[in-house]
Amino acid sequence: MTDKRLVLTTASSVDEARRIAEGLIERKLAACVNIVPKVVSIYRWKGKTEEAEEWLLWIKTTAAAYPRVRDAIREMHSYQLPECMSIAADDGCPAYMKWIDESVQ
Repeated sequence: MTDKRLVLTTASSVDEARRIAEGLIERKLAACVNIVPKVVSIYRWKGKTEEAEEWLLWIKTTAAAYPRVRDAIREMHSYQLPECMSIAADDGCPAYMKWIDESVQ
């Protein structure tokens, strides 16, 4: 078990995804953010089924930094209720895990 986290969020455009990713990196809240283009999201919002083309962000961070990551996503995001889910990374390459530690403050 480690203290590393993968945080998921989506963005409405590539520009928004890049702005969030760059903001997290500049603030040293994430070691790396992958942007996966053009995922289709189907979801329920205000009682209706909706569909949107979005950009998925995979954010590599630590458990200690997660609350600040969550707050930064809320601050930078255009959505009224942005997705923000933290998944524990139970194991990983020791050198990569160390790099995350060194990159996140």
